[in-house]
Amino acid sequence: MKFILLMGLIATTLAIAPVRFDREKVFRVKPQDEIQANIIKDLAKTRELDFWYPDATHHITANMMVDFRVSEQDSQFIQSALDQNQMQYKILIHDLQKEIEKQFDVKEDIPGRHSYAKYNNWDKIVAWTEKMMNKHPKMVSRIKIGTTVEENPLYVLKVGKQDERNKSIFMDCGIHAREWVSSSFCQWFVYQATKSYGKNKIMTKLLDQMNFYVLPVFNVDGYIWSWTQNRMWRKNRSKNRNSRCIGTDLNRNFNASWNSFPNTSNPCGDTYRGIAPESERETKAVTRFIRSHLKSIKAYITFHSYSQMLLFPYGYTSELTPNHKDLAKVAKIGIDALATRYETRYVYGPTASILYPTTGSSLDWAYDLGIKHTFAFELRDKGKFGFLLPESQIKSTCKETMLAVEFIAKYILKHAS
Repeated sequence: MKFILLMGLIATTLAIAPVRFDREKVFRVKPQDEIQANIIKDLAKTRELDFWYPDATHHITANMMVDFRVSEQDSQFIQSALDQNQMQYKILIHDLQKEIEKQFDVKEDIPGRHSYAKYNNWDKIVAWTEKMMNKHPKMVSRIKIGTTVEENPLYVLKVGKQDERNKSIFMDCGIHAREWVSSSFCQWFVYQATKSYGKNKIMTKLLDQMNFYVLPVFNVDGYIWSWTQNRMWRKNRSKNRNSRCIGTDLNRNFNASWNSFPNTSNPCGDTYRGIAPESERETKAVTRFIRSHLKSIKAYITFHSYSQMLLFPYGYTSELTPNHKDLAKVAKIGIDALATRYETRYVYGPTASILYPTTGSSLDWAYDLGIKHTFAFELRDKGKFGFLLPESQIKSTCKETMLAVEFIAKYILKHAS
């Protein structure tokens, strides 16, 4: 009996041991032609490659920078295959586990307390939402818009002094679990907006005349999992019928050309779209909230990482939106404003041409719903750290992004009807 209990304890311990990434590598390859692009796709069929950019093999084309993670045991084979085929590549990260640990490069002022200079786990973020509400009762309220499959709350912070009929902007962060700097920005935005009210003319005017609905963590279950079990986790944590694989990519689960890419139908893939549009509890909660506030919501902004881009629709077609010129003008001035702080360079344009074609995205869904100013930020960096941006870059990333968001908000206040 003691032996059985002991084995049970060992099994439990093993089951919850976090994934380690010792000596795993991240390669950057630039295929020169379609033959070389197909070589990468073929390697992905026989070896387990985690694509960081683009996010799936079907997007890979000639002359595209392709970033992917590979296990220690496969890295030698991959390197040999690239050399044999005379492909251009470099190793961005030589030991992923070391980079994960080096990410936490800012010392805590007070251990356990929420910090805008550090990455915060879910418990700290929940406590922070309460703190912001209590600290600024006339300006910040917390709305529970739903729960996740693991019964975690989905909280939106309403920031502003107006009633719900006035113009508003919906912003979300952390739709992909491993993109931590995204959630950091939503926290920074709420902090800076409330802190600068009455001191900064622009922010005071914005908060006096409009509301911001801010969802700091869209994919709560996935975010928790990326902290406790697997730093590289992307999807949510829902169980998939007839599959051992867990999770749906929430940014493929919206009803925007949802079914047009067969490549997103594999439950084991990182870009799995789910069994139906809005099949996921998180997606349902967000779409329900936005629909119920559609009269006031004049812009939708979603934050991702990485690659330093400001994107707008469409992702599911190469056709331009009817207000393409307007979106391009706003994006251009937005990235110019962003660059004034630290000279960080972004590119801008429609998702399908600047990033790669995507289906089922929140960006396209919001636009098709009637919100004619929708944008997606791909925050720092361009690949040196990828999803593991060091904490020492959080503040600078947030400060420069804030300039672009302020500009977009000013434009919406003045021009959106």
